[in-house]
Amino acid sequence: MSATPNASPRGGLQSQFGTYIGLAAVLIGMVALFSVLSEYFFSADTFVAVVNEIPALAVMAIGMTFVLIIAGIDLSVGSVLALSAALSALAVLQWGWSPLAGALLGLAAGGLCGTVLGTVSVAWRLPSFIVSLGMLEVVRGAAYVVTGSRTQYVGDRIGALATPLLGGVSVAFVLALALVIAGQLVLTRTVFGRSVVGIGTNEEAMRLAGVDPRPVRIIVFAMTGLLAGLGGLMQAARLEAADPNAGQGIELRVIAAVVIGGTSLMGGRGSVVNTFIGVLIIAVLEAGLSQVGASEPSKRIITGCVIVVAVIVDTLRQRRANRG
Repeated sequence: MSATPNASPRGGLQSQFGTYIGLAAVLIGMVALFSVLSEYFFSADTFVAVVNEIPALAVMAIGMTFVLIIAGIDLSVGSVLALSAALSALAVLQWGWSPLAGALLGLAAGGLCGTVLGTVSVAWRLPSFIVSLGMLEVVRGAAYVVTGSRTQYVGDRIGALATPLLGGVSVAFVLALALVIAGQLVLTRTVFGRSVVGIGTNEEAMRLAGVDPRPVRIIVFAMTGLLAGLGGLMQAARLEAADPNAGQGIELRVIAAVVIGGTSLMGGRGSVVNTFIGVLIIAVLEAGLSQVGASEPSKRIITGCVIVVAVIVDTLRQRRANRG
């Protein structure tokens, strides 16, 4: 028996286009607001600084989008970022590896962390929230152990990702943008992407249709770990250092960007492009608040309120869709 779709393709496209427009309007409105509040905000220097600061957040948010679509969550991405950057730095500084080999080690470490998380969660049918919370501590501890709790100053040895291109935009941002496009195509144009959405929508129906959700889930978490590792390399290249304390709390910013982008916390719905706009909204909000002189507590309060509003909007949208 075939399932009846909840909405026509045209209706889905119209809804998606409406989400794009809504998010773009919020972003433009925020830029306009901060441009009025600060005479220095609307400038090329500000925008270049924003786009060069977001690549790590953006690539991690791509993976988190897939995780939330399958109705999971990964709280360990910040710790994976730190461990991957630390291992890459140590490989270059102390073990005599080439920058490329060090980068590949960092990526492999991130992918391994994600694979372990996904495998444990799937094999023992444990909530990914609990497993990733444990991984957060394990991986952070590993970052402290391998570095001796000391920051590794790598200078420009792994700085290729931070190399400025036309207009001062970094290689990392161009790579992040390319991955956003690739992630959206995978999600919307491939069998794997359709399986991800199907598992988040109705896992039992996918199982009855002959699709085993377990390998798909593991691949999603492995991909998220790999992207967190890439985020670590991007951050280390920008800061010219690998800090074992790096990425603390970044998982909350990643989840916030994904939720602001309209990905459902209940699974089954999401867009990588919308997530990227959510990343831009978070980055512009933080940059604007800094330029208008907001204190750190004030920035946290305002950012938290934005997240709560985004969740409320998502809940209302989900209820409206269910009634429809």
